[in-house]
Amino acid sequence: MTGGGAEILHPDIRKKICAPKTIATRWEEIHKIAHRIGIPTNATILYGHIEEPFHIVDHLERLRTVEDESPGFFAFIPVLFQPENTSMKKEVKFFAGSYDLKVHALSRLYLDNFPHIKSYWITLGEKMAQVALHYGCSDADGTIMREKIIHDAGAPSELGHTRDFMVNMIKNAGFIPVERDALYNEIQVFN
Repeated sequence: MTGGGAEILHPDIRKKICAPKTIATRWEEIHKIAHRIGIPTNATILYGHIEEPFHIVDHLERLRTVEDESPGFFAFIPVLFQPENTSMKKEVKFFAGSYDLKVHALSRLYLDNFPHIKSYWITLGEKMAQVALHYGCSDADGTIMREKIIHDAGAPSELGHTRDFMVNMIKNAGFIPVERDALYNEIQVFN
């Protein structure tokens, strides 16, 4: 089950950026129920908009608690907000690339009960995604052939990549690529 819809779980920010969505406690409960009945899920955070660092820590604490109470998350995916084609464009703060790396590193340290933290190249861009692998990420995500939602919001990255591109991207970052399926079963190691 995807982790979409989490956006940011702190109620003050959630009201401002995604008021019509499910309240945070309901999102948490849905994932606990899924885990209890054997459905693994992912979790996300949408960051880089109007949040403060304590909102990110609150989000991570909520996720860590969900995983402690009802284990079942595969991965955590920090998703960088793409403001270009949104109504929030003028409200968004400018964050340096170091903020992206801090969010990823903090996620790895704080979510020690999550097996994987993703370096989501679609929002980070390929080069920053490579660097994020050195900041605690163990998953560069996948080929994703035609991502539209984030690109409609203004993401400048490619719409998708081939397996060969992803293998080279990971190798060039200094890591050994491992192809996996959606359940994190190893398919092939590219030494």
